[in-house]
Order: sequence, then structure tokens, then C-alpha cells
Amino acid sequence: MNNRERFDAIMSYKKPDRVPVYYFGTWRETLDRWLSEGLTDASKIPVETGMDPDWEEGMWGAHGLVKNSPIPDEEEQVLEETAEHKVIRTALGAVIRSPKGGSSIPQHIEEALKPTRESWARFRKFIDPADPRRKVKDWEKAAEKLNNRTEVKTFLAGSLYGWPRDWLGVENVSYLPYDDPALYEEIIETVANFFMEIYRPVLAKAKFDFGYFFEDCCFSNGPLFSPDIYKKFYRKRYKKMLDFYHKAGVKYVLIDSDGKVDDLLPCWLDSGFDIIFPIEVGTWKASPVELKKRFGKRLKMFGGVNKHVIPKGEAAIRAELEPLKPLVEEGGYIPIPDHRIPPDCSLEQFRTYVRVFQDVFNG
Repeated sequence: MNNRERFDAIMSYKKPDRVPVYYFGTWRETLDRWLSEGLTDASKIPVETGMDPDWEEGMWGAHGLVKNSPIPDEEEQVLEETAEHKVIRTALGAVIRSPKGGSSIPQHIEEALKPTRESWARFRKFIDPADPRRKVKDWEKAAEKLNNRTEVKTFLAGSLYGWPRDWLGVENVSYLPYDDPALYEEIIETVANFFMEIYRPVLAKAKFDFGYFFEDCCFSNGPLFSPDIYKKFYRKRYKKMLDFYHKAGVKYVLIDSDGKVDDLLPCWLDSGFDIIFPIEVGTWKASPVELKKRFGKRLKMFGGVNKHVIPKGEAAIRAELEPLKPLVEEGGYIPIPDHRIPPDCSLEQFRTYVRVFQDVFNG
């Protein structure tokens, strides 16, 4: 089997020839550490650690087939700069204080989108699907080349909460469904239509193994909005989008939501999502085993390995992976570390993880 056939077999509850070894990237500091420890090239992490080809590569930019992000009219401006940070007005209009060292999340001083009709009228032009700047020269040839691959590939299929949260900020996006539900609904509807419109011609030519929704709508104690808000504003949009993607030949659609997802899992399954990712074990104490008991074969998962265990050595890694063997044997599940690999993990420790993974699941 090649990587695409193997992925499809697992998610179809068929028998693969082996279990693929994947990860979800690293922190920037981790990459710096690994380069100092003998890694020759950042792009060669899968090859130099013994993993399968990276499924995430090219995803965020739709593999160059279409410009799939907001297109602003202004350039980024540096408003202030010190030895420790920069204050930047982004091209979308947000003002952020960004540290010069490390991977810390920038501090938002001013949001790009205000929770008003006036601000939305300005902002929605950035996600006009008909903007001619979205077209990419010779994209059909790029699609043909993509279709001849053997590696698993996905694309950013939607972000009905994640993008608006980034634009509005967590506080504004949390109040808006109560303060101005019509505006909130309009934003979600506009984003949903944007994705479907830009991908309609693309998916007529390019074939992907799954679609990827970036939402990050949960945190340590649960979701950032209630199941009632989900049912009122999100359910019908997700159903429409998932129906669109499935009819366009995208067999599986994955939703990426960090944090504790228990309350929204039934909603996602009801809407038709195929795969849940990343199943955060190390931080939010999720259990792939328990989730599978609750939801059965309806729930397909990608993730569920505590990344913080990897630096603890072979015995700890084996103890983490062994309980997942029944899920792997049943199908519908690919274990991978539950988020970016942090810098306390050395290159050699990660190689040990890959070796133990192969022994536990493919030995």
C-alpha cells in the first residue's frame, strides 16, 4: 500500500499493511534544538526521524492552487520596536505586540474586526471569493501533479469559528451571538460561502485525502461556546459545507479543535464530521479509549498520544502506546502526538518515539 491507500484503509475500517507514523510539527524552538543536534534540514524531519511523509505540508496555502486567505488592501506596519518586541499593525488592521524571541502568542492591543456593521463592511471585502487576485497561474497543472502523488494530502477546508475568533478576539466573538446575533450569523455564513466558492473549481480538478477545518474552539474546561450556540449558528453551515465537500469527492473531513472537546463531540458527529483531531491527552486529559467506548465506530480519531511522555524515555513511551493497540486494530484511528512537539524533546528522544511506535504497532 502507498500512504494514501493506507490512510483510506484505516479510516474505512479496513486492514492496512501497517500503521503510518505521523506528527503535527514542532515548536520553532524545538526545530532550532534539533538542527543543533544533527538534523540537516527542517523539511527532512520525517525522513531523518523515520516517519512517513508529512501530511500537513502545503495544507494552509491550499498547495498553491488558490489564494485561500484574506487579501487585505494595506501593508503591515511596524509601529514600535524594541530589543524585546515589535508592535505591529497587521495588514488586516489588528495591532499586536509580538515578542522577538520564542513562540509566545502575540498580545492583541486592537482587533482587526470590531463587532460592528461598519467594521464588518470593511473587513468582508478581504474574503471576497470573486477577487481576481485569488487566481493562481497554471493551477490546473499543479493540480494534475498533486493528483499523481502517493502521499496523504489535505487542504484548509473551513474555519467558521477559528477565523472570526482571530479577527474579533475571544471576548468579542463570545459576546457577539448575544449582542448582535444577526451579524454573528452573517459572518459565519459569509465565511462558509467563501470556502465553498473558492474550492468549487479547485475540487473539480484536484483530489485530496481529507479536508481540514481549523476551529480551535475549546480550552481547558470545555468549548468556548455552548452546544446551544453550535446548534443555532453552526450546525446547518457545517452540514452544508460537509455535503458540498463529500459530493466534490472529498471522502473525509476532519475538525481540529484544541482543548476539552467532550461537549461538542456529539454536535460534530451529528453535523457529519468524519475525523476528530488532535485528542489532547497531555494537557486536557482526554482518553481516546474512553471516547471510543462512548461513540463507537462513528468516531474516527487522529492524535491522542501525550507528547509530554516522549522525553521520558522508551519505557514511558511504550506504556503510553500499548493501551492504544486495540483502537488501532479496530481501525478508524491513527495515533500521533497530540500537538506540536515542545523543545524539551531532543531529536534522539523523538527518534526513540518513532522506533517504539513501529515496534508497538508494526512489530
